[in-house]
Amino acid sequence: MLESVKISRRQSEIRQALAGLVGKESPSDDETRNMETLDSEYRTNETRYRAALISEDTERRDAKRDLETRGGNEWAELVGKFELRQVALALDEGRTIDGATAEVVSELRSRGGYRGVPVPWAALEKRVGETVASGTPNPVSTRPIIDRLFAASAAARMGANMFNVDSGEVEYPVTTSAVAAAWASSETGAVGGPTAYATTDKPLTPANTLGITMKLTRKAMKQTGDALEAAVRRDMNGAIGVALDKAVFLGAGSGGEPAGVLVGSYGITSTSVDAAASWAAFRAAVVRFMTANAANGPADVNLLVRPEIFDTMDDDVISGTAVSQWDLLNAKVKNVVISSNALAAPTGTPAASKALLTTTINGVPPIFVATWGAIDMIRDPYSDAASGGLRLTALATMDVTVSRPAQLEILTGLQ
Repeated sequence: MLESVKISRRQSEIRQALAGLVGKESPSDDETRNMETLDSEYRTNETRYRAALISEDTERRDAKRDLETRGGNEWAELVGKFELRQVALALDEGRTIDGATAEVVSELRSRGGYRGVPVPWAALEKRVGETVASGTPNPVSTRPIIDRLFAASAAARMGANMFNVDSGEVEYPVTTSAVAAAWASSETGAVGGPTAYATTDKPLTPANTLGITMKLTRKAMKQTGDALEAAVRRDMNGAIGVALDKAVFLGAGSGGEPAGVLVGSYGITSTSVDAAASWAAFRAAVVRFMTANAANGPADVNLLVRPEIFDTMDDDVISGTAVSQWDLLNAKVKNVVISSNALAAPTGTPAASKALLTTTINGVPPIFVATWGAIDMIRDPYSDAASGGLRLTALATMDVTVSRPAQLEILTGLQ
């Protein structure tokens, strides 16, 4: 208990005792001495109470911060204990889900409807102890859920803002007007008239659903145990990550896919290079960003290219030096992302590819990627019934849009 609370309670007791004593018309000598003692203690306690409040001020601020973040921390801890193995066994054998997994499932069901068992996005993260090609990861619990799942994706490295929505549609109003200033032409002249402040809503709708189907044999269910959870998580993580990353940039906008950045009608400037890929071509695009006040310099720009562009530029060594065009590019542009999944393969003769440049302005990301609710895990009880296998379908809903077209630029014809 805080010292100030203890003192406050003692003050109340003193006031009650004094009220009983002062009501007597002729108190005894002992009662008079008692009143003097209580009065002296009361005045001393007033000083102690003020001192206690000052010393406990820091503790109160720390406690307030703890209360404000406790909900998020407790949810992260529950999700960290989520077991996909329980979901698989519940769908296969009807086993009861218990523990932290049951709490998470119950909370997700209260937020939206699911045909199967809802699985939080964060449950697909690769956890400590799971060996993957790049080594043993160590996820950081403070990362945003979707970023934690796809932290190495091209979309995340290109500055995309990935977030989760419980339900409904989401719109981001982005300023599109250019407020202008004007000088008064004379001593009594008026300054320029007001410029309209305009915004454009960037809607994100839950109209695109991604599905992953997994087949688990009866032997795997009986033999693998804990290894089953790691395998399911890795496979789902990889499948969803690759599909989402490709959709963000190359989504067709039809057939159930969202409209990707390089395909959709977002009004992004597209410049044709039609020449060998070089630092000069990318420098010109960076200069256009700087001229439009979208970037302060090359370090503010993110660049997405194909592996073939790296191969061509790294092989193009400047005459009389050991410096290649790729070296020049990396010396200026600090964040160069190489991906064969996010960009289409080179076409034509000579083979030419596209590149994407993005930049973040005043904290506004160039790309918004939204996912809705949790992953809906559904069982197919018929396809593998004869062999006793378990077939799972995981459904995820997402959408993508851009903020301001001025924050992106597409280069085509990079040979």
